[in-house]
Amino acid sequence: MSALGAPLSPGSAGSSGMRSRVLLGLVCAGYSVGAAAGWGSPRLAVFMGDFGLAAAALVAAVSCFLYARAVGGRLRPAWLLFSLSSLMAACGNAVWGWYEVVLGVPVPAPSLADVFFLCFAPPAIIGLLVLAKRPVTRAGWICLGLDAWLIGGSLLTLAWSLALAHATQPAGVQDPDVAPAALALAYPLLDIVLVSMVLALHFRRSGVNRSAVNTAIAALALTVLSDAVFTSPLLRSTYHSGQLLDAGWFAGSLLLAYAPWGARRAHRPPPRPGPPRAVASRPIAGSLAALTPYLAAAVCTLGILYNVVDGRRVDRVVIFTACTVVLALVVRQGIMLLDNISLTQELAQKENHFRSLVQGSSDVIMIAAPDGALRYVSPAAAGVYGRDAEDLVGSELSSLIHPDDLGRFVHEVRRFLAAPPHEEPTTRIECRFRSGTGDWLHVESTVNRHQGGLLLNSRDVTERVRLQAQLQHNAEHDPLTDLPNRALFTARVRQALGGRRASDPGTAVLFIDLDGFKQVNDTIGHQAGDELLIQAGRRLQDSVRAGDTAARLGGDEFAALILGDGTRDQGAREYQVHEIAERLRLTLSQPYRIGSHEVRVAASIGVAFAEPAISPTDLMRNADLAMYRAKAGGKDRVELYAPQMQADVVRRTELATRLRSALRDGEFALLHQPVVHLASGSVAAVAAQARWRSAQGILFTPAEFLRVSGDDDRTAELGRWLLEEAVAQAAERARAGHPVAVSVRLSAARLLEAGPPFGSVEALLTRHGLPSGALMIEVADSDPRVSFDALEQRLVALRRLGVRIALDGFGSGYAAINALRRLPIDVLKLDRNLVEGVVESARLHKITSGLLRIACDLGLQSVADGVDVPEQVLALRAMGCTHGQGMAFSGPLDEYRLRRALVRGEFPVPGVPAPRPVMAGGSVPLLAGSHTETPVPPT
Repeated sequence: MSALGAPLSPGSAGSSGMRSRVLLGLVCAGYSVGAAAGWGSPRLAVFMGDFGLAAAALVAAVSCFLYARAVGGRLRPAWLLFSLSSLMAACGNAVWGWYEVVLGVPVPAPSLADVFFLCFAPPAIIGLLVLAKRPVTRAGWICLGLDAWLIGGSLLTLAWSLALAHATQPAGVQDPDVAPAALALAYPLLDIVLVSMVLALHFRRSGVNRSAVNTAIAALALTVLSDAVFTSPLLRSTYHSGQLLDAGWFAGSLLLAYAPWGARRAHRPPPRPGPPRAVASRPIAGSLAALTPYLAAAVCTLGILYNVVDGRRVDRVVIFTACTVVLALVVRQGIMLLDNISLTQELAQKENHFRSLVQGSSDVIMIAAPDGALRYVSPAAAGVYGRDAEDLVGSELSSLIHPDDLGRFVHEVRRFLAAPPHEEPTTRIECRFRSGTGDWLHVESTVNRHQGGLLLNSRDVTERVRLQAQLQHNAEHDPLTDLPNRALFTARVRQALGGRRASDPGTAVLFIDLDGFKQVNDTIGHQAGDELLIQAGRRLQDSVRAGDTAARLGGDEFAALILGDGTRDQGAREYQVHEIAERLRLTLSQPYRIGSHEVRVAASIGVAFAEPAISPTDLMRNADLAMYRAKAGGKDRVELYAPQMQADVVRRTELATRLRSALRDGEFALLHQPVVHLASGSVAAVAAQARWRSAQGILFTPAEFLRVSGDDDRTAELGRWLLEEAVAQAAERARAGHPVAVSVRLSAARLLEAGPPFGSVEALLTRHGLPSGALMIEVADSDPRVSFDALEQRLVALRRLGVRIALDGFGSGYAAINALRRLPIDVLKLDRNLVEGVVESARLHKITSGLLRIACDLGLQSVADGVDVPEQVLALRAMGCTHGQGMAFSGPLDEYRLRRALVRGEFPVPGVPAPRPVMAGGSVPLLAGSHTETPVPPT
């Protein structure tokens, strides 16, 4: 099947080789026809018989020489020797032609031509030895010599009996000349040696460029055959140049010239390493090689029988040669017997070695017959399958394979057996085998062909399969909660959107964030936080339906995929999913029991529904936007995605992008709002405020651009710019004769940053020449992530420098009282929300009055933020508030208007006499500070 299936595509090399062979045949045939017809004239016949043969031999010499120079390698000397041998034949024919054609005299015997002809055989013999596959042992060399002598001796016996004996003793000649007799014996003896080498080396030729070697051997064999006919007594006496015998020498020379080049062009290696066509003939070739000594002995015996039957006396040469042939045969057989004994022992050792390997191997080796029955099972089956090998022998291979894997196994085996062996020598199949305990083992088998059946080398890979499954599970699941992770959740969303549910608009994705989880980590530790996540994941998994997916995306963020049920009523489906989300919110918001603690967290859930042609990324992004909208709307709620959310995100993103370049482009400006003493109307300090005037001319307040920035780095950069710019302008005003304290509002997180300017306020004040007492820092808020201990240490260090500390937003939030208790505060700044309703609301009036009383009892200055109307000024002053800041006095001023206000020095205050004139350039007196410290300007 492999040979039939191999592609037969002869290329241009094959076509060229065919043309060369046809041309060679036509030339030889033309010469043969000319020689048979006598060439038309005796002179032309002699010329073609001499110089024609010389030209053909010269062509062979040049061809072999050029090929030897072109190829090189181990075979190069052989082709050089063939070139020398052909050159000798060309010279001999040329000398022969010189006598017959040029001089017109008969060729003397012996002559120089005989010398050249006798030199033809030795180079050819040595060249054949070079081409042969060299024996690797000493016994191999001895057998090669014995084989050559067996062939040569048998041919010598036969030739001597038939002709050579008569050549040495011509009829009627008592004392023949030694030279002609020796010459008559030299030709046939050299031919016999050459034929012996050709036959002996025919079965030992090298596999390199075998076509060229075979062609060269055939050329030499044709030449030797022509020589044998020429040396026969019947033809030798009547031979003259130009006869048909010359066609044999001519064809031999041209065939030798064609051998290296034409055979190489015709040789086309197969595209794939498959079994060659000569595989079937190798046993025949091996049989002939083994029978060669016996055939030689038979030929020798025939030579003796010929003399006996013919009634002749057996010649001593024949007796001697026959004895040596028989002796050589006996010696060769003895060597072969010893070699066979050695090979038998080596084979037995290898068989025992391989048997030990098979029996000691941890892999199970099985041989299955073509009908599927097991013929052999190695002993390793007991350890791998838990079943004895003897029990498995004779059973069907299909009975061991899992029914679910049997079809795939049979299909793969059929495909493998149908493929050409040289294209796919082996295949690998993984399936489940039944063990002795009834369990199914994952087995990997390497399958080979074996006498029409199968040879299986199997190993147990159950642990590897389990490990791969575990690794796959770990790669797709969260290690803490064992819920699907983001990758697997995304894959299932993609599957839901791309499968048969692709057109179902009821598919929804829920993004869930646990509100207050950070406080759990900060208060009772991360281990408790992990336990809370595990319990939350278990609750989420138990709350979704069987076909839905609950996942943990990371941190305290979870997600759920709710598959649609085919409902076309969008409103009903939204209501149903909203109910599911509310149920999840309530479930996740139930108290968690962690050790001895009872922990409560809330859940903010965003819901997004699938739309036609929506991608998994967009659907999950929509759910994420809805979840953040739920958190921004007060947390612990469910929010459905609306397209406006994406528009808001785009607007905030664009604004944040412009904000990132605003500082670099100088679009920020610094304004100052006066802080006025409520009893006198004098300016006690100024509060620095940043404003951003964008390239579009829009003026943004800090609350607007900081809310959308979403970039902590940019916010920190803005805080650094605000502090340094406020200090620089305050120092410039002081040098211009307007010394007034400046307050800068900074968050607690920014104060704890180690980098400048927060880490080197003293260097900042020194660089700009501003007294430390002229700077006040307002601690803006109490971030739960900020450590009070670290904040206290930083504020104490700043107060040592002389910087005043104010607590901003007092009266709001949960940490204000704790901050007042622990932090080194000089000034309390009432929150704007308290000031706005202090006149209308009696409740707020009492709260504000109580807070101001606390400040007074602690000896702290107080500043009311957002004092916009005169009624608020009167009420706050009556409650004991010392300073106010708001539109009742002045809004934020640029530098020019601020200096004009400082020149005036005071603002009119309701219920206070007209302000006294203040000297231009005079300093505003600072209010008395608290805790026996130097007076601190209020903010």
